[in-house]
Amino acid sequence: MTVEGFWIDRTPVTNREFRRFVNAAGLRPFAEIKPDAKDYPGALPHMLKAGSLVFTPPKHAVDLRDWSQWWNFKFGAHWRRPYGPRSSISGLDDHPVVHGRVSRRRGLPRNGPARNCRRKPSGSFAARGGLDGAEFAWGDELAPGGKHMANTWQGEFRARNLNEDGFERTSPVTAFPANGHGVHDMIGNVWDGPRIGGRPSTKPMRSNRLH
Repeated sequence: MTVEGFWIDRTPVTNREFRRFVNAAGLRPFAEIKPDAKDYPGALPHMLKAGSLVFTPPKHAVDLRDWSQWWNFKFGAHWRRPYGPRSSISGLDDHPVVHGRVSRRRGLPRNGPARNCRRKPSGSFAARGGLDGAEFAWGDELAPGGKHMANTWQGEFRARNLNEDGFERTSPVTAFPANGHGVHDMIGNVWDGPRIGGRPSTKPMRSNRLH
């Protein structure tokens, strides 16, 4: 694969970095903004509240073709309250930010979180870590020598996470080894909603972001 030069941070944007960014830029992520009724004709008034999709593992096996079985919209969920109003990011400064989408039309600085280019094709190139054709960014074995190389799901997906890697939810962005390009968390840790053809996909994808 050949790609043009691009910028990418060594890690996903952390809660600490995002806090500094939004405070300096005076921005509010979409998850904190009440939806405008004009943008959602026919929506029930009681549903027009700020919130975001939250990963909620079901207690039983579900149809894996239906992502709504494990993604629930929660009022009051945003980057500082990742699981809803009663949650917080206390002690999670070094974990990746979630629910942090902001509008590019609001003048994001070039040295802000928006430069964290982790999408195709440059994102694929970076994720490979210099290994061409390997099953994973670190080689062909998921857990070489029994050592987990990324924060991923162990067990029956969606229904039961065995937490063998030591983390039930997010992990610090440098908790696992960097790949061959010196980049962390290109695989695992959090979910990312990829853009396809310049437009956001409606299907969450296991990539470099989980919630």
